Amino acid sequence: MTTKRELFDTILLLALPASGKSEVRKFLSSFDGAACRDHFRMGETVQLDDYPYVHMMRRIDEARRAQGAEGAIFAAPDAGFADPRDWGTLIELINEDFADLRVCGARPGGSAARWLISRLDRARSKVGAAPVGAGLSRSGLEAVETAIEGDAAALVRDKWAAIPGSLDGRTVVIEFARGGAQGSAMPLAAPFGYRYSLGRLSDDLLSRAAILYIWVTPEQSRAKNEGRADPNDPGSILHHGVPLRVMLGDYGCDDIENLLDEGGDGTSVRVTSAATGRVFRVPTARLDNRADLTTFARAEQRTWDPAAATALRGALAAAFSTLWSSGAGNRR
Repeated sequence: MTTKRELFDTILLLALPASGKSEVRKFLSSFDGAACRDHFRMGETVQLDDYPYVHMMRRIDEARRAQGAEGAIFAAPDAGFADPRDWGTLIELINEDFADLRVCGARPGGSAARWLISRLDRARSKVGAAPVGAGLSRSGLEAVETAIEGDAAALVRDKWAAIPGSLDGRTVVIEFARGGAQGSAMPLAAPFGYRYSLGRLSDDLLSRAAILYIWVTPEQSRAKNEGRADPNDPGSILHHGVPLRVMLGDYGCDDIENLLDEGGDGTSVRVTSAATGRVFRVPTARLDNRADLTTFARAEQRTWDPAAATALRGALAAAFSTLWSSGAGNRR
């Protein structure tokens, strides 16, 4: 029988937007614990994602504009971050979520919106960005809190519903996308790309992590992003659409291949912790999704084509086997 030491501890699921990350997460969650162990060396998954925070950031800017103020976070409703250091803000939020998983942090009381804005401000301060309420009066900030309270309450509910009583026998899966403008030279300049964001992850997380990168071309990413977008469900992990300006300006390329080349043997990336300067060798494998193994998993499970499910299971099993062999089995 597989023991905890024979399972992946933490998987960073990385890729350009719409490449198949969320579909892979959904697919993995369809397996019971025994099947996850047998096929993938995964325990029952506990999943984190930075997209819900991006959605709430856009909601905050919408509420600010309704008060007659400028947005505090994005350059425009269809544009990327006004201050690109907010890529680091998202990582600081992931660090907090990961820490809450490990200590089963207490659910907050009171206003969910106030709790969220406090977290955003704390995370932004760590990367040198301004508070999200900058330029608003107290009454203006309270109006923003009122406007986003429903969505913030849903985020709080979902966050704490995902925290198990124990992580024993479980694998944490963390999804995020990073990149740079179309045509950018490598290495990408901070704060863009995976080099910067991986370096802001906590040492505890980096010591446990391995990377599964889902490989599609930037052109495929844009096409898949357009295909999945549901304007009536902008907060959905599976069905949100990233504006084209952002796809070209922030996700026109990414730096994972550059990092693998620097790693030396193509099976790991070297990550230097921004907090402590420690250097981590993070095992890395790629799932080639250029032939689109994953889109079927967006639909309800009962409609999945058995042949498509079998193909994805086999490709994932091979990628995870490669990842394990490249050193992930020795992670803490």
